[in-house]
Amino acid sequence: MPAPLREKLIALTEPLLGQLGYELVDLEYAAGRTSAVLRFFIDRPQGIGLEDCERASHELSALLDVEDPVPTTYTLEVSSPGLDRVLRTPAHFQRFVGERIWVELRVAREGRRRYTGRLKALDAEGIEMDVDGTSVAVAFADIGRARLAPLWS
Repeated sequence: MPAPLREKLIALTEPLLGQLGYELVDLEYAAGRTSAVLRFFIDRPQGIGLEDCERASHELSALLDVEDPVPTTYTLEVSSPGLDRVLRTPAHFQRFVGERIWVELRVAREGRRRYTGRLKALDAEGIEMDVDGTSVAVAFADIGRARLAPLWS
């Protein structure tokens, strides 16, 4: 998804989801030949169920119909973030301090782009991980992608 469209969709939908009591974890846009899929991943502290996805889908659909930010036809999907949920914001990282995470850097550092380890701490600038007994600091600006890393991954 082009970055401007992604940012526009986040800015448009995150406040609505917040008002409904949900957190926007991530969104995906998968373009096809004739249409696309716009997928929202939502959560809340007590977790979500099918009814939550239906409620959010109904409200998002109404908002997107009015604002019309997507330039093609699409199918709207709303889902839970799953066990390997995306970590997109500092608040996401804060919620999972002490958990095992996977981080992919935007640019390799000393020949390495991917790190898996326990999230030890974070501050305004970035995170600190324990990777195989070594402390690794990563600035938020250097993170390309991050997610929880279940033990079996």
